[in-house]
Amino acid sequence: MKIALPDAAGRLSDYHLTGTPLPETRLPQDAARVVYSAAHVVADPFAAADPSGPACLDWERTMAFRRHLHGLGLGIAEAMDTAQRGMGLDWPTALNLIRRTRAELPEARVVNGVGTDQLDPAEARSLDDVRRAYMDQLDAVQALDARVILMASRALARVATGPADYLRIYGELLAACDHPVVLHWLGEMFDPALAGYWGAQGFDEALDTVADLIETHAAKIDGVKISLLDKDKEIALRRRLPEGVRMYTGDDFNYPELIAGDAQGFSHALLGIFDPLAPAAARAVDLLGQGDVAGFHRVLDPTVPLARLIFRAPTPFYKTGVVFLAWLNGFQEHFVMVNGAQAQRPLPYFTEAFRQADACGLLRDPDLAVARMRRLLALYGVA
Repeated sequence: MKIALPDAAGRLSDYHLTGTPLPETRLPQDAARVVYSAAHVVADPFAAADPSGPACLDWERTMAFRRHLHGLGLGIAEAMDTAQRGMGLDWPTALNLIRRTRAELPEARVVNGVGTDQLDPAEARSLDDVRRAYMDQLDAVQALDARVILMASRALARVATGPADYLRIYGELLAACDHPVVLHWLGEMFDPALAGYWGAQGFDEALDTVADLIETHAAKIDGVKISLLDKDKEIALRRRLPEGVRMYTGDDFNYPELIAGDAQGFSHALLGIFDPLAPAAARAVDLLGQGDVAGFHRVLDPTVPLARLIFRAPTPFYKTGVVFLAWLNGFQEHFVMVNGAQAQRPLPYFTEAFRQADACGLLRDPDLAVARMRRLLALYGVA
């Protein structure tokens, strides 16, 4: 099978598909690692609302993808940045999404994003404003008996004056949590508004603050997801975690090494890249649980070039690559995104993502993927 793909100058050359679609493997409940996929949402292409307005979702396709993830035995990180939270997905729609997932998949392992995105950072005047915004979302999610991941807050980054302010706000939030939660340390490469989070400009000071917070409130913390795209920083925090607190890798560049671990420990996973890589993630971690470390790396290592492409700078637009692959693989009938985000990457990005997905067996129906890639090329004027 082949398709003519353009280079950056528009010159066409035949690309011959070589990948073999990965078989779907269900991850057992007692898997070697806890694995969450942060899941994307499917926009309603027929909605009359402008892309810049409130999000309009195709609920059936959005929920079908969550059923797909659950069918593979993966956990779901709901209403997170992969779902375009803070980049098109507003809080009312996010809460509706959380509610639907809780109702339709009551047995699934799900953590749900709680933040302050209903509060415009420019309108935040005090820490109390931030606390109220967090508490409103926390109360709404816990009323569903749903588990929580505490997301980073742009408003808190704006009003906090130092580490003590972060320790105060997070301490009050954790005291109000009904069940142990996941903390999320999101780097400014994902959201520039989070620069200086934890009240520190340097990593070492921020690390001390986070480690202090976790040590003080360990009983209320299931784990921490760190998304800094730096394996050494993740390992540094991992080695300071109290017993019983999990490290969830959020490193979409170095996840195989971090999940496999070393002599001093390993990371579980809560990753946006495990949305398009879900079959590979399930297969690889299943092999790891069987003691087949080489097999784990044989499945997961070849996916890293694709992940690095999808999450390349400007990193916030990685969601475009995630949804593109969902469309190629037939999980939705269109490549339209909330907030018009399908326009946030250039054509060479899509052609390379197509090649890389084929190379690591992530085009589950190559005929369909080729047909849809040709439709996209025609939209760009490629004959």
